[in-house]
Amino acid sequence: MASIRPLSEITSAMTSKEAADIALVTKAYEFAKEAHKDQTRYSGEPYFMHPAEVGFSLAEIGMDPKTIAAGLIHDSMEDAGVAAAIIEKEFGTEVLFLVRGVTKLGALRYRGLERHTESLRRLFAATAEDIRVLIIKLMDRLHNATTLEHVPVAKRKRIALETLEIYAPIADRFGMSVAKMALEDAAFPHAFPEEYEKTRELLKERKNETEKRLEKAEKDLKRALAEAGIREFRTEARMKGMYSLFRKLERKEWDIGKIFDILALRLIVPSVSDCYSVLGIVHQQWRPVPGKIKDYIAFPKPNGYQSIHTTVYTGDGGALEIQIRTESMHREAQFGIASHLSYKEALGYAEGTRGGSLEWIRQFIPGRSRRKMAAAALQEQTGRTVPDWVKDLALAHDQDPQSGDYLESLKKDFFSHRIFVFTPKGDVIDLPIAATPIDFAYAIHSEVANKMAGARVNGKMVSLDSTLRNGDMVEIITKPSAKPSRKWLDNAKTTMAKKMIRAALAAQKPGH
Repeated sequence: MASIRPLSEITSAMTSKEAADIALVTKAYEFAKEAHKDQTRYSGEPYFMHPAEVGFSLAEIGMDPKTIAAGLIHDSMEDAGVAAAIIEKEFGTEVLFLVRGVTKLGALRYRGLERHTESLRRLFAATAEDIRVLIIKLMDRLHNATTLEHVPVAKRKRIALETLEIYAPIADRFGMSVAKMALEDAAFPHAFPEEYEKTRELLKERKNETEKRLEKAEKDLKRALAEAGIREFRTEARMKGMYSLFRKLERKEWDIGKIFDILALRLIVPSVSDCYSVLGIVHQQWRPVPGKIKDYIAFPKPNGYQSIHTTVYTGDGGALEIQIRTESMHREAQFGIASHLSYKEALGYAEGTRGGSLEWIRQFIPGRSRRKMAAAALQEQTGRTVPDWVKDLALAHDQDPQSGDYLESLKKDFFSHRIFVFTPKGDVIDLPIAATPIDFAYAIHSEVANKMAGARVNGKMVSLDSTLRNGDMVEIITKPSAKPSRKWLDNAKTTMAKKMIRAALAAQKPGH
């Protein structure tokens, strides 16, 4: 039986070592320990083991003391019956809001899918006011996903599928690759047991051969970098997640020989210019595979991910992916939005300055919280921002009253594979796959979209039902007399665009 995570490990993982911050987290730890003292989990282990792990995970990714405290006591209201007034008195309004946001709905008259969907709606509504709610929920789900074997079979598959379809993609959209991979790999064997076994067997066959190739490549590359006078760098191996490998195998007809990034070699260097110098040395050492060089430094992914990826022929009949990035890019690749939540510099970027690996934050705007006191304090202290797509999540159910429809629109709009396209000014717009210029226009602004007369993609006029592709540059042409038509509803893919088109069509009817 695993032991309970000690308080000392949580406090030593914390970014802040201020006495008041340590005291707050210590108080929350002891409070939760007492609240859950008579409870056990499905595994028979003490219940407190779970909140202690959630608190530790939040500390490890650099979250602030109030978020860690909320993580420690997040189950005390629903599962231990602690009154909201007690939490507010002991820990304050901000911590209470975070706990309430993460807390499920408690005893409701309805059950099953309807109750479950309502829990998600409430979670997203709270997140639209404070992004930390969803980060606590991700860490909560992560620990629960790692203990799924103890959950009753009837619940296990539902939780595993929901983890793969909703929570792992949220982590991905937040740029939190460590959490995304951990969520996927914990849920995969329970969601798709047969596919998991098949993937595991294929990987086992290839693992030794790939590891030997990686070891030799690492040695050769270190020598080449030393000869070029590059001394400041470190290397690490990256193993592809099991679920990610399974998804790729599906696309490659289960031919593992067509997958080059099962193991990748990472090179972490001090500066952006070093990244490009190292890329040159890598390509002098080995021939690059055509079409397999991706520069995410010049063109970051919408979630902020930056790195250079190149796949090279290693001269032994195989190929290897090499990733090159700086330390700050590496931290952001692992922890994503969480890596900014303790940095005041994020505020400068959110207000519109360009540059660096925080370029993606330009898409975000400060949360319009009804809780003015907490929101103002939060913004002033940290410059924390809420992505627009999180706010859209909170509103998504306006148009989909049926629980099934709501879940389907979540999966399709927010958690499908994404593309990123550019405005003429070079800003990145993040859309679901198969999106059209109509979706792009409504993602920019409804006033622009409602006056749309045409669209140019990469400088050429296209029809409004054209499918956009990753990296397209899209320009919307407007006319004062233009207005949406019913046909647009069929051509739009996102719930937000459809909702705004319906509103515009309703406004065109006589009497409006």
